[in-house]
Amino acid sequence: MKVYGTPICIDCRNYRALQARRGFAAEYVDITESTANLREFLALRDHDPVFAPVREHGGIGVPLFVREDGRKTFDLDEALGWIGQEPVRPEEIAEQRPACGVNGCR
Repeated sequence: MKVYGTPICIDCRNYRALQARRGFAAEYVDITESTANLREFLALRDHDPVFAPVREHGGIGVPLFVREDGRKTFDLDEALGWIGQEPVRPEEIAEQRPACGVNGCR
């Protein structure tokens, strides 16, 4: 499995913490590490239909999980199932999202 993400994304950081804790193998591509990585991700994001709802809502689309057969998902539990891992348990979430305030979330 290949995973596209960035350390500025809480969901990506939570994924990385889970991967380190559980010790499973997956290729991680930090899209902010180099322009080559960003280009690789944008080639997917700009053309793959799975990103249509993400683009419509102004999202970035990370973490993106890509199975060896090319199937893509944004759902961590689905991706974990691809590699024989159990779904995430609440206590495994390293960083909690901040509570919504007066201005809302995101």
